[in-house]
Amino acid sequence: MNKLLEYGRKAWFIVRVMSGYEERRIRAYRLHLQDKIRKAQAKREEVKKLPEQVILSEVRRMVEEMQGLNRLLEETEAKIEEHFKPIDEAANRIINLQMEKEERRMKEMMKIAHEQAMMQREATMRSIKSSNQQEINRSGLGSEDPAQQAQEQKK
Repeated sequence: MNKLLEYGRKAWFIVRVMSGYEERRIRAYRLHLQDKIRKAQAKREEVKKLPEQVILSEVRRMVEEMQGLNRLLEETEAKIEEHFKPIDEAANRIINLQMEKEERRMKEMMKIAHEQAMMQREATMRSIKSSNQQEINRSGLGSEDPAQQAQEQKK
């Protein structure tokens, strides 16, 4: 009886092969396996990309955090500048006053130096005139006016 069952199985297999049923089943099984392999590869790719995505998201988060800190720093700098603005203006006024004072002092010193130079020049001219006059008087070519001679001697 086992032989009969075995013979029946073989016959049934031959019928299935001839009808194309077995071929379709094998093809469907192969397609099913290929689909499973493709899904497994896609899942493996996603798992590989996951660390990259985690790293990228972490980098994005850090960049956003740094941009936020930069904005906060700029706002703080602006507030500090606003706070010290009156002090800077007062310092500028003081500096301008000191500069004006220094300019006035320099002008006064220049004026005094100019006056001293003029006085020195005048004194030099007087001494030159008096020495010239004395030479003229010694040489006898002096002026004939006795009043003028007396005036020159007083100098």
